[in-house]
Amino acid sequence: MAHLFIFGLGYSAKRIRAAMEARGWRVTATGAAGELAFDDEAAVRAALGAASHVLSSVPPGDSGDPVLARYGDGLTHAWLGYLSSTGVYGDTGGAWVDESAPADGGRRAPRGEADSAWLARGARVFRLPGIYGPGRSALDRVAAGTAHRIDLPGQVFSRVHVDDIAAGVAAGLDAPPGAYNIADDRPASQNTVVEEACRLLGVAPPPLRTLAEAGLPPPARAFYAEYRRVANGKAKRMLGWRPLYPTYREGLAAIVRRTSP
Repeated sequence: MAHLFIFGLGYSAKRIRAAMEARGWRVTATGAAGELAFDDEAAVRAALGAASHVLSSVPPGDSGDPVLARYGDGLTHAWLGYLSSTGVYGDTGGAWVDESAPADGGRRAPRGEADSAWLARGARVFRLPGIYGPGRSALDRVAAGTAHRIDLPGQVFSRVHVDDIAAGVAAGLDAPPGAYNIADDRPASQNTVVEEACRLLGVAPPPLRTLAEAGLPPPARAFYAEYRRVANGKAKRMLGWRPLYPTYREGLAAIVRRTSP
């Protein structure tokens, strides 16, 4: 039986696990929702030895990638995967960017370094933009009263539904090593997405405010510092992947249908 080992069973990795188990794979994972503790080195190394494929969704810290630092010598598998971020491209001023662009321009240097390190090991590096899905979308922020509309003309970014991430990783099982942008087809402003969520929920959009008026915490403010449109053509060509939710409209509508009584 094919056996996938996942470092870090977080939001996206849980969907990947479900998709692989539906295919008949055995999946073992670290993390609070997994079977193993990351620090249980003996158990982790034993599980790695039994695995045919390895995927890491663990982000780097200030001191680097913890998976590579601790278990890098055990990652000798023919198939390695890594969930990275399109943040490695940095700010493009809203211009389109693909995998041929430099991947060291983001505001978080450790992410770019980890991305490069996994590529050097022959991994399939899945670069992800803003991730959304059930329980983690503009719909939830609108319902909780925490959604914002910020007056930033030209602000735009890409996103991807969590189920499309799982499909992208599955499609990458037979793909050559390299970087792949897993993003939807229509980048849009945060305001546009929030307004669509409000329409679906039948509520008025939040007021338009300046960034200063919104009083956002530093991580949220930093999000608005980079504008880019992420091209997904390589994933379509090389993986045969197509997003089930090509735009935020289909993605948000599907969440509403799924969560409606």
